[in-house]
Amino acid sequence: MRSIFYCFGAALMLAAPTVTDAQTFQAENRVMVTDLGNGTFSVPTRNAFGARGTWCAAADYAMSVLGASGTSRVYVRDAKTAPSDSVVFALSAGDTTPAGVSSVAAGLRTPGANLSVDHAFQFCYDARLINTR
Repeated sequence: MRSIFYCFGAALMLAAPTVTDAQTFQAENRVMVTDLGNGTFSVPTRNAFGARGTWCAAADYAMSVLGASGTSRVYVRDAKTAPSDSVVFALSAGDTTPAGVSSVAAGLRTPGANLSVDHAFQFCYDARLINTR
């Protein structure tokens, strides 16, 4: 009888979400997004899809987790300063000055750079095309 309770307890522990599960989100393009709290989140820039993949993951997180509409803006809060850096995004500009994006790669290096969620999510189609080959 005890072994049944031990097996049940072990199964329950394996099924329970961990702290890591609660703080990360796998975007459509398989890029992992980390929740930083207070509506901010971090997206790695070293991914198979480059800057476009970073914007895609940010948009997917904004819609799927934060409930943002397609017309909402996603802002770079803390920009990339080195090739291996992650970028911190949010749905508000915070203390940054909103800036337009003329190049998606350069936008990751500019605090305040922003795109609409719909525009950024369009970059997810790159991953879909690659994954269908």
